[in-house]
Amino acid sequence: MSLTAPLLEVRDCRQAYHKDSSADLVVLDDVNLTIQQGEIVGLLGRSGSGKSTLLRIVSGLLQPTSGEVTWRGAKLTGPADGVAMVFQSFALFPWLTVQENVELGLEALGVARAEREKRAEEAIDLIGLGGFESAYPKELSGGMRQRVGLARALVVHPDLLLMDEPFSALDVLTAETLRTDLVDLWSEGKLPIKSVLIVTHNIEEAVLLCDRILVFSSNPGRVASELRVPFPHPRNRLAPDFRKMVDDIYALMTRRAVAAPQTQAQKAGFATPLSPISTNLLSGLLETLAAAPYHGRADLPALAGTLQLEADELLPMGEVLSLLGFAELEEGDLRLTPAGRAFADADTDPRKESFAQALRDRVPLAAAIRRTLDERPNHRAPALRFRDELEDHMSADYAEQTLQAVIQWGRYAELFSFDEDADQFNLDDTDDADETG
Repeated sequence: MSLTAPLLEVRDCRQAYHKDSSADLVVLDDVNLTIQQGEIVGLLGRSGSGKSTLLRIVSGLLQPTSGEVTWRGAKLTGPADGVAMVFQSFALFPWLTVQENVELGLEALGVARAEREKRAEEAIDLIGLGGFESAYPKELSGGMRQRVGLARALVVHPDLLLMDEPFSALDVLTAETLRTDLVDLWSEGKLPIKSVLIVTHNIEEAVLLCDRILVFSSNPGRVASELRVPFPHPRNRLAPDFRKMVDDIYALMTRRAVAAPQTQAQKAGFATPLSPISTNLLSGLLETLAAAPYHGRADLPALAGTLQLEADELLPMGEVLSLLGFAELEEGDLRLTPAGRAFADADTDPRKESFAQALRDRVPLAAAIRRTLDERPNHRAPALRFRDELEDHMSADYAEQTLQAVIQWGRYAELFSFDEDADQFNLDDTDDADETG
């Protein structure tokens, strides 16, 4: 740890958005973060955990609802001088050449043309795009475009480089090449920066790149754990200690997911966002778990590697199966329950019956929709009724995702139907619609 003053400090940060008819939506709560010079810090967590919001606060683009951000020892009250960002989506201007895109930040700072050209050429050469100065973004591959984004950030010689899931839009091999190049340049002292703060949901990426990892929980976003990565660069992802740390983080994230205490609203079934994961994916995962080599129990990192899924994709699937009672998440493993094994071995109709019963018993929102339809003489109910109730406990986006999840699962299980045009639930097409009411 450096003995100098921290480059950045975030103290007791809270970010909330006011909702007219209900309690405020809290995105971040009681977040504390310190970044020293000479380190790469990772923010690791699920999509929607507030990591990108925190990045905007750190950059000075967003003022927190409460708390304080200190940059170079002074309170941050606006866009931070000496901070640059690399985005997931490249964010290049298509009508400008590589050279012109890289020079933009320097032009905004009023740097003279000759100096702009010199520094841009140096940055372009540094990140391996020499010879492409006059090319336009449409002529470049995704990996090359992200290199332009990196050069544009580096050319201003920032003290702190912010990276918001910079490799997630790239294919696996391209992303790996960029990570390796970034680590090599950092280790060799060739990057004109003092520290890096990177947002990711890729556990292996965090362990591969970072000196410290802050693991975020969700709803609201909080720092659940802080981990120091003890391995020197370059790191061997096949080394036993590396694999153990990846396994430990998976275990930490699954333990946190199943151990979090529920509020009364969550127990009622309307305060926990649901992921709209297709029943085909859920069925395929259950079949994979039941078959060799897993035979009902799988180590999550190994399963993620086999299925080519990241933690942010696999964990929600495991959580849905756990919610339905078909599997259990425990200490980084996913284990089939007897109900899950029976589902994997069953034919189509018994699977639907099993899924419908799980929805009735374990997903209160689905049960409430069906109960409402049963009680109404016309067996119909507007989706707005349930959407409004969900929005009392979560953002509009999460409410819509949760509703779409239950619509999808209820249709598959033939628990109820849904009319998209009328935006209403009904029993018109369900097998037992005539037996209720």
